[in-house]
Amino acid sequence: MTNGNPPPFPDPPPHPDQPSESNPPPTADALVGKTLGDYRVLQKLGRGAMAEVYLAEQVSLERKVALKILEADVAKEKSDIERFLREARAAARLVHANIVQVYEVGQIGSIHYIAQEYVDGENLGQLIARVGQLDAASFVQILGQVASALTCAGDAGIVHRDIKPENLLLTPVGEVKVADFGLARVFEGGHQPRLTEDGMTMGSPLYMSPEQIEGKTLDKRSDIYSLGVTCFQILAGRPPFEANTSMNVALQHLRDLPPPLQTIRSDLPKKLCQIVDRMLAKDPQDRFSDGQAVLQALDQFSPGSTNRGFPLPIAPTRHAVSEGLIENRHAATQQLSAVMAREQAFRPLGKTPLFWASIGGALLLGVTLGLPERDPFLLAGADDLQTEIRNMGGVEAQYELARRLGTEEGWESVSLYFPADRQYRSRAEKELAELYLQQDRRNEALEVFGQFVSQNPTDSEFHAYGLAGQYVIMVLDGEQESAFQIFERLWPLRQKLSSFAPETTRRVLMHAREHNPKITPPMRVEMTRWLKKNRPVQE
Repeated sequence: MTNGNPPPFPDPPPHPDQPSESNPPPTADALVGKTLGDYRVLQKLGRGAMAEVYLAEQVSLERKVALKILEADVAKEKSDIERFLREARAAARLVHANIVQVYEVGQIGSIHYIAQEYVDGENLGQLIARVGQLDAASFVQILGQVASALTCAGDAGIVHRDIKPENLLLTPVGEVKVADFGLARVFEGGHQPRLTEDGMTMGSPLYMSPEQIEGKTLDKRSDIYSLGVTCFQILAGRPPFEANTSMNVALQHLRDLPPPLQTIRSDLPKKLCQIVDRMLAKDPQDRFSDGQAVLQALDQFSPGSTNRGFPLPIAPTRHAVSEGLIENRHAATQQLSAVMAREQAFRPLGKTPLFWASIGGALLLGVTLGLPERDPFLLAGADDLQTEIRNMGGVEAQYELARRLGTEEGWESVSLYFPADRQYRSRAEKELAELYLQQDRRNEALEVFGQFVSQNPTDSEFHAYGLAGQYVIMVLDGEQESAFQIFERLWPLRQKLSSFAPETTRRVLMHAREHNPKITPPMRVEMTRWLKKNRPVQE
């Protein structure tokens, strides 16, 4: 890899599609058209510091993935491979809208690979090179999303160690996704980086923290520094430190103060520049402690603030972000405030007069409780945008867009464009019913719940969920006898419902146990046992 020749690859397979360890390694291009396990390699996308990156199709799920084939000379030792697997698996546990999802880490023959979410867009480095400096509002949008991702990683005890524009990807719907979590950390090996060779790539030294250059133990504040360098470049159009060798760049990070951002961008709010300046502090103790602290500092620039110092929404200019970020990001976030509001509105309320309103909330939250909470400044300008729900080209992308929109039109678009996909159509209809319930549109919700009951097998999760929805609406409408009749049909399906929507199950069982006269002692014992086992932490 360091001599300019193509990197070695594992041996070609006895079978044309499966590699082994007995023959000469294929070239990089030889992998195109081959199948590695569940992945059919479609085309080469590029090369990183440690891997060749390919666009592949995961055959079993019929979805596109980014497949990273690790260089053989990067992971020669067994200890390197074990450490890579350990930390890559840790990265795979990070589930967040602004983190590229790792699907699988595996090995076929001598090929070590990572399959991860494919982001069809450009990275932030490409955007900066194309448009130069970004405006304040675009910058706040980007910084907030990256800081939110780092908060998630930091909470999981993971330090990225390679935050830079090339690792920040922009999706077609305008989100920023942080890539390559854990990889840079794996291959540092605990040694000080080599910074003495002229002509060595400047990608990482440009963004390294002082403590990373010195080979010290790193924590979340190192990522904050690297993010600060990236932020400076977003707003100034260039990094704070530049030189003709990696060593000279490193020495500047260690010794020199960056130029105050305000002197370069006098049009920016002073407090916004101060956020970036603080991220670039030499001493980690002088920086923000983590991503959450950055988010708190950015709160003053949220849409609800009157002291932003810059207009919202963003007008498309030569400084604005890519077309997808301008045209689609509001579509992807315009209803998140409603999602956040209903998460607050339907927290468990106990046996208050609003108890049954909380059952509606439980249905609403049956699947969405796992969604990451989004920060309010991500909603900038959303109210002003008229959104056209277009065909995203694939059912997964359509469902993801609908999930982020959270609107009636969004959920209906899944069935409209992909009527043959029963699984995603049912999931979208479920979300639509919950939206109707949250909006107190009971008749429309009842119609969807009725379709779940009539159009699904009687032993299916969706059939059980439809019955639970009918039960809730009957109770809300004061028709308890009808609710109890529905419960007789629901009780044999309780295990289907409890695994599919445990919070809804809890609410229904609580009501039935206390109000249904037909509950037998054995049923009551089972209900009590289940409720005790699945009691929320706050109760």
